[in-house]
Amino acid sequence: MYAITGVTGQVGGAAARALLAAGHEVRAVLRDETKAAQWRERGAEIAIASFEDADALAAAFRGTAGVFVMLAPNFAPEPGYPNAHRAVAVLKKALVDARPERVAALSSVGGHRESGLGLITQVHILEQALAELPALHIPTAIMRPAWFMENSLWDVAPARDTGVMPGFLQPLERAYPMVATADIGRVIADTLTQTWQGRRVIEIEGPQRYTQHEIAALLGSVLERDVKAQAVPRAEWEARFQSQGTAWPTPRIEMLDGFNSGWIDFEGGANEHVIGETAYRTVLAELVRRGAR
Repeated sequence: MYAITGVTGQVGGAAARALLAAGHEVRAVLRDETKAAQWRERGAEIAIASFEDADALAAAFRGTAGVFVMLAPNFAPEPGYPNAHRAVAVLKKALVDARPERVAALSSVGGHRESGLGLITQVHILEQALAELPALHIPTAIMRPAWFMENSLWDVAPARDTGVMPGFLQPLERAYPMVATADIGRVIADTLTQTWQGRRVIEIEGPQRYTQHEIAALLGSVLERDVKAQAVPRAEWEARFQSQGTAWPTPRIEMLDGFNSGWIDFEGGANEHVIGETAYRTVLAELVRRGAR
């Protein structure tokens, strides 16, 4: 039995589906019953637990061969990341109490950095807390995927309507590692079924790296219109993000600065490095279909 958090999202859902497809038993950990039916139909067991309830989470994790944990995405955190600290404390207590056979946790490219991470700071907090698990004889794998290809969802509407894809990763001609969430989910599923001791770090990227110009061209081919990438001047970022409803845009800006300067990158060294198989165009086609529904 494998307990999976975040099943209503892209990564957790992909991991749970991959495990079920391989014939494994899955316990889908949900905050409430509203989305339980679809997972019951897939054959998953359901556990209701929130990240405010360590006892309920421990019950969901107990007796499993492996647990996948992740923080709920928060693109507008408060200064100091109090929500991340609270959730991580609850998760850690639940894992220590439950003692699953192994744990896989979602971090990010750059998660090893101590500063200059912006939004990625939240998963760095998670990494730091879970670093103590191997000493408690709970093998732990830290998953550090590249930039999600699915982030291009925000580019579909402007590209379709104006033929312009706003570019925040700059310079536009630099190729960045990208990965599909389906590939991340498959790697998580594979990892949970393996046996190891201590701590692993697994870096994940797609089959090739892409420039913003290449992504715009691929998006144009899916939309069947010309699409060009256009750099958004950094001086405009704060006002733009605030107009989109982000009260404190500093973490998002700091994260983008980290990518653009090369500070946020894979650590390398002795870490494992996995190459996914999903092409960017495949993801873009699905995003366009999703937007047309």
